[in-house]
Amino acid sequence: MKKYILAISAIISINYANAQEIPDAIRLAQENLNGTARFRAMGGAFGALGGDLSAINVNPAGSVVFANNQAGGTLSSLNTKNNADYFGSKTSQSENAFDLNQAGAVFIFEDRSGKSDWNKFSFALNYENTNNYDNSLFTKGTNPNNSVANYFLSYANPSATQGGIFLDVLENAYYDELNYADQQAFLGYQGYVINPLTNDVNNTSYLINNPGGNYYQQNSIVATGFNGKLTFNGAASYKDKIFIGLSLNSHFTDYVQSSRFYESNNNSSTNGLRNLTFGNDLYTYGTGFSFNLGIIGKINKEIRAGLSYESPTWYRLNDELLQTLSSTGYNYGTPANPNLSNTTVDSNITIIYDPYKLRTPSKFTGSFAYIFGKKGLISIDYSIKDYSNTKFRDPHGDFARVNNRMNDILDTTGEIRIGAEYRIKQFSLRAGHRSEESPYKNNWTIGNLKSYSGGLGYNFGDTKLDLSYTYAKRNSNPSFFEQGFTDAARINNINNNVSLTLLFEL
Repeated sequence: MKKYILAISAIISINYANAQEIPDAIRLAQENLNGTARFRAMGGAFGALGGDLSAINVNPAGSVVFANNQAGGTLSSLNTKNNADYFGSKTSQSENAFDLNQAGAVFIFEDRSGKSDWNKFSFALNYENTNNYDNSLFTKGTNPNNSVANYFLSYANPSATQGGIFLDVLENAYYDELNYADQQAFLGYQGYVINPLTNDVNNTSYLINNPGGNYYQQNSIVATGFNGKLTFNGAASYKDKIFIGLSLNSHFTDYVQSSRFYESNNNSSTNGLRNLTFGNDLYTYGTGFSFNLGIIGKINKEIRAGLSYESPTWYRLNDELLQTLSSTGYNYGTPANPNLSNTTVDSNITIIYDPYKLRTPSKFTGSFAYIFGKKGLISIDYSIKDYSNTKFRDPHGDFARVNNRMNDILDTTGEIRIGAEYRIKQFSLRAGHRSEESPYKNNWTIGNLKSYSGGLGYNFGDTKLDLSYTYAKRNSNPSFFEQGFTDAARINNINNNVSLTLLFEL
């Protein structure tokens, strides 16, 4: 007889960190183009230019390019729109966010004695939101082939020849006693989504309790949160021709995602599952550390070149997960009830996993800039990042499977950023372009990114005001779940960002 979970609110800590998957790693390994309005307007192409508070995130040598002490902050308005297509059914969802995206200051120290070739030094402190996670996605459609019941079956029956979890465990264990994989099988069994195979003498084989037909499916995801970076930077100038710099970065992440997957079938049979709703509420939080090294060289008055290295970010993370499952069907219970019945597997238990670690990939950036005196400039950056080096770690060694998969399916990517600026007296006109390759070898799970930007600035003397607009587009096909039921909707993601920066000379 299936056992119902008592609805008792609790928080349980367990040491099984198997709930983390590749999308969780990619979310932290990728960074959006954020920062000051001038930086955004020029596509982030500042590796050989410097002279901008956000430029030190590309090349830390850029802080010593400033002529004077400066402080500033940036307000940003972000609109995220997701257009989805799932088996021909189209939906659209959008989300708006407004925040203080950047704030920082740089201080310049010059040696005017002429006794040293190291004639200029800088110290900068800057905070930026490298990612804004506020997002919402809704998909719906009729799937003629696959049911989400196969997700639960894949955990109960990981091997078709050897079977899976013992029936006695699913009958008598408690949800909070199990690791993540067995919890998924437990939910499926207790929710009458899967049933034991009656002729299996080992009691380790299962099948889905689903009469077939066309499966109408809905998936709703709402996410909030941010990934922030606080940078401590120092740089020096040698003969005003070679600039070197170092940045130490402290990272903060806070992410909440709530998802609800609903499925029903149109089979007229009065046996088995009719519909279900599967809910997952995930909270991820933690801190990290990284560093940047960079150099900029003045080849002549017009031409500058730069090279920089961004280390991996070493995160220490925590996950909290609450899962619920409710279903409706026929012949529930023992003895079987021939009438339509409901059941809810809802423990109100939030599982707190042991802390784990994530190492994101490092990045190399080469830069070139041509400066037309005081009239304007053109700048180009090219970055390389190997996402297959992304790795989870924990004391129990539970991440071998997901780490091997990341090594197999993630790729080395290139990113090119191009920016231009033209000055007309106190006005500056700016434009930029950014193109980033997919972190996946298949270029399907997440596609390439294309971004276009523009903006203008006005110099009041001791105060500057900059405005930018950025458009970014990327297609993706994220799977609903990582195994068993890996069907995906086609997502067209569009970001529109408006930023306003106010700068003061100190």
